[in-house]
Amino acid sequence: MPQATSLYFRRSAVLAHVEMRRADRSSACYHTHTHDEFSLGVIDAGSATYRNRHRQKSIYQGMTVMFNPGDAHSCNPDAGLRWSYRMLFIDAGWVGRLQADIPGFAVGDYTPFAVTASDAAVLYHQFDDLFDALEQEENPLEADEKLICFLMQNCFDQRDFGLARSRPEGPLARVRELIMDQLTDKVTLAAIADVSGLSPYHLIRSFKQAYGQTPHAFQLDQRINRAKQLLKRGNAIVEVAHELGFADQSHFQRNFMKRHAVTPRVYQRSLGCWPEANASQ
Repeated sequence: MPQATSLYFRRSAVLAHVEMRRADRSSACYHTHTHDEFSLGVIDAGSATYRNRHRQKSIYQGMTVMFNPGDAHSCNPDAGLRWSYRMLFIDAGWVGRLQADIPGFAVGDYTPFAVTASDAAVLYHQFDDLFDALEQEENPLEADEKLICFLMQNCFDQRDFGLARSRPEGPLARVRELIMDQLTDKVTLAAIADVSGLSPYHLIRSFKQAYGQTPHAFQLDQRINRAKQLLKRGNAIVEVAHELGFADQSHFQRNFMKRHAVTPRVYQRSLGCWPEANASQ
């Protein structure tokens, strides 16, 4: 008899700036998406195809993976197979403040992760210790110390120059800003092409090259990221779907599932943000 798949997603009880995810024997596949947080995790079993911006590689048991905020990525198990992994999602503002207190870091919101994946056994074992400390929920000092040491000793000390990036400027930056400013509106391709001064086709290609997603995929993904923030505040799911411009609650749920492999209801309940207004949904 095949083993059942188990998955949980919750906010750390000892560090409010950390969310945790564990998946065992999962076959769930993810559309290309982004996170507002710094994300890092380990592969406990199986293998998968990992895409981060314009790079693709195979990842397997014992590897550590890292995603910067806003990086378009996906991780999907090999066809017909299951895999197990653990992830941490760390508030980007908290990371930025941590870095700001340390001499040598560049001025800005934050310095990004230096690498996207590593097969170093020491990283896997250090992550294992960190995740255990967070799961045990016994000592916030221990958990905070392990998190800070893991980040500062392993994640920012060597730049991956192949991924060194600068923020796109000019017309593409204006398009991104327009989409974010009008995230709940029915923005047309003609309108954003006019802002950019590019032809619609050139805009689509250039935007994807810069941000890893087409304008529409970026808009949808940012709506989902905004939805996560509203769900954490305890907003009713049906209200979130309507506020962010989804056709209906089913449309919202399908797109949320494609990026996070759980429903908005499971996500909200897992973080302890389930309002009474959602009880009938």
